[in-house]
Amino acid sequence: MRLADREQDGVIVLEPKGKIMGGPDATLLHDKLHEIIEAGKKKVVIDLSKVDWMNSTGLGILISSYSTLRKSDGELKLANVTEKIQSLLTITKLVTVFDAHDSVEEAISSFK
Repeated sequence: MRLADREQDGVIVLEPKGKIMGGPDATLLHDKLHEIIEAGKKKVVIDLSKVDWMNSTGLGILISSYSTLRKSDGELKLANVTEKIQSLLTITKLVTVFDAHDSVEEAISSFK
């Protein structure tokens, strides 16, 4: 997995690309989130449009990211959830945990 990031309207947009399957992927996302929190940023969108596949460890990484931000009074939203990932979220009932949007712009505008 590769991870790009940018800031748009005061929101950090993380753009993972490839497969999210644990191992180094977990460390990469975890370190980036801590960097964002330490910089005082509280609003994060993960754009999943370029993620080919995610296994259960990848879901764990998303849950961990969500928890890390919540503990720091931050918010995490998902954007461009692919059909494969949507079905994983539905099967695991995580669809009720994550605030998912059809586009990055929608996700950004949903922050209060």
